[in-house]
Amino acid sequence: MQEELLYKMQNSFPLSAKPFKILADELNSDENSVIDTVKRLKDEGIIRQTSAIFDTKRLGYSSSLVAFKISPDKIEKAAQIINRHPGVSHNYERNHDFNLWFTIATAPDSKLGLEKTVEKLASLTNANDYIILPTLKMFKISVKLDTTGKKAKKEKMHKKEYKDIKLKAKHFAVIRELQKDIPIISEPFKESAKKLNMDYEELFDIAKQLQEAGVMRRFATILNHRKAGFTANAMSVWSVPEDKGEEIGKKIAEFSAVSHCYLRPKFPNWPYNLFAMVHAKSIEKCEEIIDEIAKESGLNEYGKLYSTREFKKQRIKYFDPAFKEWESNYGNII
Repeated sequence: MQEELLYKMQNSFPLSAKPFKILADELNSDENSVIDTVKRLKDEGIIRQTSAIFDTKRLGYSSSLVAFKISPDKIEKAAQIINRHPGVSHNYERNHDFNLWFTIATAPDSKLGLEKTVEKLASLTNANDYIILPTLKMFKISVKLDTTGKKAKKEKMHKKEYKDIKLKAKHFAVIRELQKDIPIISEPFKESAKKLNMDYEELFDIAKQLQEAGVMRRFATILNHRKAGFTANAMSVWSVPEDKGEEIGKKIAEFSAVSHCYLRPKFPNWPYNLFAMVHAKSIEKCEEIIDEIAKESGLNEYGKLYSTREFKKQRIKYFDPAFKEWESNYGNII
């Protein structure tokens, strides 16, 4: 049951008064058994968090992947400095001259903006060089580790159509609540509904509106990859002709082991423009998958950047005063 439960929770966690009861029914189990299992998996660190996953850009934030070139003896200090920024969600050391990779978002009302914020961080960390790699085209963003070992090697990608939405005060209030990690209890949304002065129907209706507009990608469980048995992750980077970027990006995104697939800009010091994150239970399996991607795509100029250390991985807290506080503390430092 555990493997199927983890896969279901990664895919889509039920937005319901009693979500664990729904999961139990789907698995021919009972609610208490499912809750006990989830609590144990959380205690063991296999489950990181269960919450809403929002689209940063649809909330008005600017975001990008960034790579810094840091002297190896200064990388830990640099990571600490970068991690202080509330918009940094992921930060990894990788086996490349550009050795510190992080994702960062700046708030809609940021005075510095994205590029100036990265410039400040480069100054604070004494980075030798850096590149900002914004998303030009997103083909896939969905971390669903195959904990069952039974899923197909490839999955069909479907283009989603989103409804227009004008975010109001209630939407923002729900966003602030649903981005929190849920308690592992029979009615995990009860306190949020009470705090928002809403009944379940209104809360879940607003959540549905956010999802149909693409503001909320999904409500799901995020796992600790390594503790879940996926001990290797490689950021495969590919040099793709501009006129082939979309065609090849869509093909690579179909691989189930690929969680993220983006088209990004090239630079004189960075020749790769297609990025695909590959997750597997060993480096050897990662290599197999990347070799298969190379064979199917016909690409022969590519790199494999493995994470050697994780310095930060956590969800951004949107509309958090910490963004203004960071700019107040560090914005004037040159």
